[in-house]
Order: sequence, then structure tokens, then C-alpha cells
Amino acid sequence: MGFVDKLKGLFKKNGDAAAAPKAAAPAAPKAEPAAAAPKAAAPAAAPVKGESTMGGSVYASTCALKPIPGYVPELGAPASGKIKVALYWAAACGGCDVSVLDSDEKVLNIGDMADIVMWPVASDGKEKDIEEMEDGSITVSIINGAVRNQENEHMVKLLRKKSALVVCYGTCACFGGTPALANLVPNGKEEILDYVYKQTPSSAAFCEAYPDKPHVPQTETVVPEGTLTLPGLYDVVKSLDQVIDVDYYVPGCPPTQETLGELLSAVVDFVYNGVALPPKGTMIGVTKRTLCEECPRHKENRRIEAPLEPYQVDVDPDLCLMDQGILCLGAATVGGCGAKCTRVGQPCRGCYGPTDAVTEQGASVFTAVASLFPVIDEDPTCKEDKIIDIMSCIKDPLGYFYAYTMSKSLIKRSVKEGGQ
Repeated sequence: MGFVDKLKGLFKKNGDAAAAPKAAAPAAPKAEPAAAAPKAAAPAAAPVKGESTMGGSVYASTCALKPIPGYVPELGAPASGKIKVALYWAAACGGCDVSVLDSDEKVLNIGDMADIVMWPVASDGKEKDIEEMEDGSITVSIINGAVRNQENEHMVKLLRKKSALVVCYGTCACFGGTPALANLVPNGKEEILDYVYKQTPSSAAFCEAYPDKPHVPQTETVVPEGTLTLPGLYDVVKSLDQVIDVDYYVPGCPPTQETLGELLSAVVDFVYNGVALPPKGTMIGVTKRTLCEECPRHKENRRIEAPLEPYQVDVDPDLCLMDQGILCLGAATVGGCGAKCTRVGQPCRGCYGPTDAVTEQGASVFTAVASLFPVIDEDPTCKEDKIIDIMSCIKDPLGYFYAYTMSKSLIKRSVKEGGQ
């Protein structure tokens, strides 16, 4: 029994068999065959609202199946046959894969309309099987994670070749995410490997106990059974669209249920009803507004003397976190997540990425933060020593302001003097 079939069994036990009637299911025994859904070639135009942060448009779902909730029991296979879907996990933490399961019952709709040909965390799909498929035969590949090593690059290029559509899923895939903070290490992968495998306490103890053994993992090791290989790390961590062509973007760390619901609704409506897909380049699940504009907290634009962490403050549940001295990146982050973090007293960390108006999220956030320090009353200009004072108040400003977008920043990576 497959993964999706097992889930269906669980939901049926909870009474879903008597739930809402089928929607858009194929007609009963061999009546007039329904018209086949159009092939997933180039994305066509669709109703849109505004512009996306990636140069496309913000998709306003027209699907009759509401995102969350919106499970349609026993949707059934499309009249033209099931589509093929692949999910791949590159350099990421695994939260994006878990978020797909967080779609709750709607994951069963995926099972109804699609054969999952690869999903490393949930089904047994092999690289060789993908290689043997015809080019473009996978309708959509949903790829999360940044491109960090040789295996990541090989697999995303393979899936791009075999897929009609590629979805850049999650912040690491869209902007580089946390893995891209490695780009700030001056000597790149060599310094990282040396620290992890030689300098940390447990690694240093191993090196001392076994001085003759290799301490850093080798890309190739010969054993009696043959040659074992590991993918080599790259010095620069890249976002997915810096390596392959991408059709759609779904931001978030991880994407919310609502954001994933919009993606699934677009695919369901296309497969079952022939509704055109949104334009290529669309960032799905975001708005034209900043997160601040969808946050319910009221703002008083107070000055702050020093940035604070939430645990240092008796947080007022109604007042803007920045007004309480807590650094929040909502002013330079695109809306769409529903301000879930700020609603429960945690500052926005910027995982949905920048708005249309911002190309450099980190610099934009720093400007917003600096404007709240009491410098304007003293002097219309901010001198260098004052800037240093402000920066010194913020722990790890680069790591804070570029926690998710380093691959897409103007900085991109740390370099030595002389441009080397």
C-alpha cells in the first residue's frame, strides 16, 4: 500500500467517506469521455492582482476548491489521466517537506490527481528512474532548498530537464535561506570544513585520538567493494533560479498552509478544469503589502535606544514590537503569511523575502531600524561613529538582516581584499 493510500485509510476511518460530494470527478462508467486537460507546457495568463517580487504577478486563486480548508473527498483521477509530480529536497532543513504534509487532507488530492515519481522523505523514487523518463514528462517538480553541493546541482538540473514546470518552494530555494549565510565565511568551504571537522570539541578529540585517519570527509574513498563518493561542497550557496530556470515561486520558512493551498488550488484547477496557470515568474501566496500592513498591532513610531529580544521585554500584546524596542523585519518583508509570528509576540525575521519596492532586503531593514534611533533630533546627519554605535548594539547584523536572502543580496558573499 502506497503512502497516500495509507493516509486515505486514516481519513476514511474519521468519517470522510460521508463528507462533501465529489467535485470535478470524472463521470461514471464510460459515458462521453471528458475533454482532456491541456498539457502543462508554457504557463498561460490568468487573473492576477499586482506584481510579484520576482517580476511576475501575484496569483489570486480562482479555484472553486478553497485553499485551507478545501479538501475535496475522493476527487478522483483526472479524465486525461494522472499527472506526474516530483518533490526534491536540496540544501534545507526538511521543514518544507513537512509543510506539504501540513496541507492536511489536501495531500490526498495530490494523490488523486498525481503519481508521485520522487519524494525522498515519503516515497521510494530513484535517480535512475528519473533519468530514464522522457524529457518534460514530469508535469511539475517542487524543489525546496538552496544549491549547496554537486548533488544538489545535478538533481535540480535533471528535474528541470524532465519537468514541464518547476516550482521554487520555500525560502532557501527562493533566496538562499539560512544555508547561504555560509557565503559570509571568508575562505569558503575549506574554512567551514576545517572548523566543523577539526576545531569543534568533539572533532578535535577525534583528531587527537586518531591522528593518522582522514579528518575531513573525502569526496572519494576506495574500499574493497569499490569507490564510495560524497558530493563536493561549493564555496558559494545559490538560490534555485541562479542554477536553473524556474516557473513559480512559493516563499516561506516554511510556506504556510494558506500559501501551499494556493499552489495546490492552481494545479487542481488546471488539471481538472483546464483553467490557465498564472504567468511564469509568479510568486504565489504573497500580497502587494508589507507584513507590517497585515500585522494587527498598532504603531506609535517610538524611538528606541537599544534593540531588545522578546525575552527581555514584558511584551504588550497590542503594541508594535518595534515600538517596544524589539527588532522586527516586517517593514521590509512582503505580506502573505498572515503575520503569524508577530501576532504571538515574536518579531518577523523576513522569511517571505522583500517586497516589490525593495531589492536589497537587508539594507532596507537596517535603514528602517536606524531611523528609529534618536539621531535626527541631535543632528540631521548621522555620522560614521554614530552608525558604528548603532551597529554595535545589534548582535550579528549581517546574520540578522540577511538571515534568508544572502544569495539574492548585493553582497552575495564575503571576499578578501583585492577581490580574490
